[in-house]
Amino acid sequence: MLILVIGLVVFIGIHLLPTRPTLSDALQARLGAGAYKAVFSIVSAVGLVMIVWGYGAARAAGAHVLYEPPVWTRHLALTLMIPFFPILLAAYLPGKIKSTLKHPMLVATKLWAVSHLIANGSLPDVLLFGSLLAYAVFDRISVKRRAVATGPALGWSRNDAIALVVGLALFGLFVWQLHRLLIGVSLVG
Repeated sequence: MLILVIGLVVFIGIHLLPTRPTLSDALQARLGAGAYKAVFSIVSAVGLVMIVWGYGAARAAGAHVLYEPPVWTRHLALTLMIPFFPILLAAYLPGKIKSTLKHPMLVATKLWAVSHLIANGSLPDVLLFGSLLAYAVFDRISVKRRAVATGPALGWSRNDAIALVVGLALFGLFVWQLHRLLIGVSLVG
């Protein structure tokens, strides 16, 4: 469980830097933009690896159950996850989806976290999904207060079609097999 907590602190901690523009600007000025991005990426990757490893170890250890969600919440969570991949992909594909949501990565993170909190009630689940939900809510508020530019409003484009088609295909693959292969939990059967 400790590795999961440390991973969350590292990952969320580095992602909180942009919410403090004076600090992140000072670090970029000192290190240079390229080095800052490299350090940010490396620290993020280390935190992510620790989260994955710590979460898997905590689940394997038979972590303490905080609440037992009813079976129907799994169906609700699965339904809520349908737009997750299209929204996530829209963060990297400028178009109507991205301009409408403004910050699709944060929307996707909140959707993913809420969906998983609905269907999972062990301590590692609440730590992982609750922490990332809290971060995404905080960051969205911070982005709004900092008036971060989101780009012009765009109409429907080829990028939106790609986000929808590829995103829904990824969702289908996750439901079919990938969630079981990557996470160890089958979503069907």
